[in-house]
Amino acid sequence: MTQHLALITKTTALIEAGDIVGADAALTELADAEGDGALMVVLEQLQPKDILAVMREYDDSKASVVNLLVTPEQFARAMVLEKKYKDLAHTHLRSMVNSVIFRDDGDPLAFLTAIGDLEGGSEALANYFEEKWSRIEAFARTGHFDTSEDDGALLSDDALLASLHVRPHIDQDEVADRDWMQLAWLLRYECRDLFVEMLLVLRAKARAHDLGQTESDELDDGESDEDVKFDLRDTDRGKATPVARDSDEESAI
Repeated sequence: MTQHLALITKTTALIEAGDIVGADAALTELADAEGDGALMVVLEQLQPKDILAVMREYDDSKASVVNLLVTPEQFARAMVLEKKYKDLAHTHLRSMVNSVIFRDDGDPLAFLTAIGDLEGGSEALANYFEEKWSRIEAFARTGHFDTSEDDGALLSDDALLASLHVRPHIDQDEVADRDWMQLAWLLRYECRDLFVEMLLVLRAKARAHDLGQTESDELDDGESDEDVKFDLRDTDRGKATPVARDSDEESAI
């Protein structure tokens, strides 16, 4: 492990400087030179915030070696931190989740289980599905994603729990798009408790939106906006991942 300390220090410094491309290149160079096993050893030593910084800059034109090798547990720890980027459109989150959970050699259920085991996991999934809330509600009620088949009424908590034990109306192959529909199908029929938790969080977020609350009003971990500050000027413009200022070890990106 000693021989990799310099790389870990270099990677962390590059991320703190906002050079995510450089950090990814350094990790890729290690994998090319010493093999995937060496990179996995290094990933075990990196902070979740640093793994997240590299993963959320995923470019589908060039697969990141980190996205290909990150373990379910490492990914889950990083994913629950993603909300601290204040990316209201959740564009990076959806791209990152799809690239990792549906990677060719991956086990989506292993990743979903790891996410569900962590506090904040259901919230992270709710953020992923936020733009598709009405269609997720229709799926919960009717077993289909078409909102035209749904009367718009929300299932009660008890009815929601009962509905999850019915047989699927559509096969997974019909929604095997490596995107939100397939993920929703897996949650509803393979990780039922997590699906309910995620949907209840989605409903809470919708109520908060209707009341004019912001995500900062919903912070439930005792953390204020002063704890984590990101420079968002170049975010989602293809220029940079936001860099945290004056934050602690777990929340700094």
